[in-house]
Amino acid sequence: MFQNIRKAVIPAAGFGTRMLPFTKAVPKELIPLVDKPVIQYVVEEAIASGLDDILLILSSGKEAVLEHFQAAPELETRLKETGKNELLAQISSIGKGAKISCVYQEELDGLGGAVKLAENFCNGEYFAVLLGDTILDSNGDVPVTGQLIEAYKQVGTPVVAVEAVPAANISSYGNVGGIWKSENIMQVDAMVEKPSPAEALSDLAVASRYVLSPEIFPLLHRTKRGKGNEIQLTDAIRELIPSGSLHACKINGRRYDLGSKAGFIAANIEFALRDAELSSSISKKLAASCPEIAAAISNMKE
Repeated sequence: MFQNIRKAVIPAAGFGTRMLPFTKAVPKELIPLVDKPVIQYVVEEAIASGLDDILLILSSGKEAVLEHFQAAPELETRLKETGKNELLAQISSIGKGAKISCVYQEELDGLGGAVKLAENFCNGEYFAVLLGDTILDSNGDVPVTGQLIEAYKQVGTPVVAVEAVPAANISSYGNVGGIWKSENIMQVDAMVEKPSPAEALSDLAVASRYVLSPEIFPLLHRTKRGKGNEIQLTDAIRELIPSGSLHACKINGRRYDLGSKAGFIAANIEFALRDAELSSSISKKLAASCPEIAAAISNMKE
């Protein structure tokens, strides 16, 4: 019998070194994408996928991440008094629809080490993992985590999200190979971390979302430190393969990695251009200062 998945684990403990110096004092998960921090998009994806019990894995100094999802009575009162009702609605709705709690990762020993801390929270249930610095946009379709949950209901095993990437980029990601069971579901028979293009099993990269079983925890407890002297989640997940207990779901969505400066800038431009008011304003400013870029954006819209 399939379990009703309702728990989400969101690792958000890393230093964010790729975004220094900004992340020296501000958690990378609070970097804004237009006007919302990255982690708010991730939490909203979890809630939209039917997950109503969310655990944030934080590190010391990242208390602001949890505070973002807590009530702000003084701010809400001020917004109400000044008649800023639209902003009030936005602020008061943050995190609504789920219980949000946290644990602290005292030793930053990798993604596997972070997920291991969720064992008591998961309490023997299947759960989803969503990386806190990566947005996956399904463009109005079923949220990516929701797609994984639907895939789990079909196959009854843990499922990892995958997407096709150019061969030149595969060395930046986990990589899977296997046998297609349907148009978008593969039974995984091999999994490697950051292979060279020549060593890649396929063009499919692991895409920052997982549905996992409680079986992962004893595997994590005995997983030795790997690359970067960290406990790699991939190493533990790989142990599920010999029994046929791992599938991959090719997602309908696009990944935005906000942990890199280039990715951050490109995503902000793209999301801003989706907003009618911002798009018009940005286009006018660019037309005055960077006409070639403005023309390229105009062509993209067409």
